[in-house]
Amino acid sequence: MAILAGKAVVITGAGQGLGRAFATHAAAAGAAVVVNDVDEPLAKQVADLITLRGGKAVVSAGPVQDPEQAEAMVDTCTAAFGRIDGLVNNAGIRYQAELGQDDPGRMRELIEINVLGTLYCTNAAVQTMRRGSIVNLGSVAMVGQPTALAYSASKGAVASITAGAAAELQDKGIRVNAVCPVAWTRMSAADTKAVHSGPPETIAPLVTYLLSDRAVKVTGQLIRFANGRLHVMGQTSPKEPVLDSDEWDVESIAEAFERQLELEDPAWVRWGVGR
Repeated sequence: MAILAGKAVVITGAGQGLGRAFATHAAAAGAAVVVNDVDEPLAKQVADLITLRGGKAVVSAGPVQDPEQAEAMVDTCTAAFGRIDGLVNNAGIRYQAELGQDDPGRMRELIEINVLGTLYCTNAAVQTMRRGSIVNLGSVAMVGQPTALAYSASKGAVASITAGAAAELQDKGIRVNAVCPVAWTRMSAADTKAVHSGPPETIAPLVTYLLSDRAVKVTGQLIRFANGRLHVMGQTSPKEPVLDSDEWDVESIAEAFERQLELEDPAWVRWGVGR
């Protein structure tokens, strides 16, 4: 039996790129799919392709940063397929701009789509979802990437949303994970690592797995998948030693940093996301 047989999923930003790959792969694995995109003709092309291949798909076009559209996507899924079992928060934008020269309006738009869109769609889905899986789109840029500060901030927020939602929803049987992929798409054109990586279709099997019941024990994870390499990313935790004192002043703090606390390279250095 197909791994997603009998399941209904909503995939945002599915008109092209990663979202299109996720939608077609999930449909081939047996899922009924709600194809969302701000570009309705593109969304319809994907839905028609799925239907032509013998799958089930409907369109719910509109911007994810509109909470009414987020609710409409879920309503479309339950009306068309009687249920919602999965949500992929894929919709997002990215651009490069040096700090101090960035445009505030552009910053706001990115945060609204990448962060509020993820929050609104998740909030709408869990009102109806009875057990299931939510897959967010993260990025290693969350550790801080020069000339992409707004994007980095948005993906840091997505990581926090993933961890918080996974903890809150575990008793309801809803799993929440984030995929941090590298793949060549129109949006990733400014990322040199993505330019030399594989197509979106290489990422799709991971998302399909996370949507399936085979991944029932996987939740609250940040999962890196790039250039054939798959691994789980470590999350924030204290670094030993933890120093304890009844009184701290500038001198004792300086002493701690100079002689006792072991500093490490910033995450953006370790991940190679800086210049």
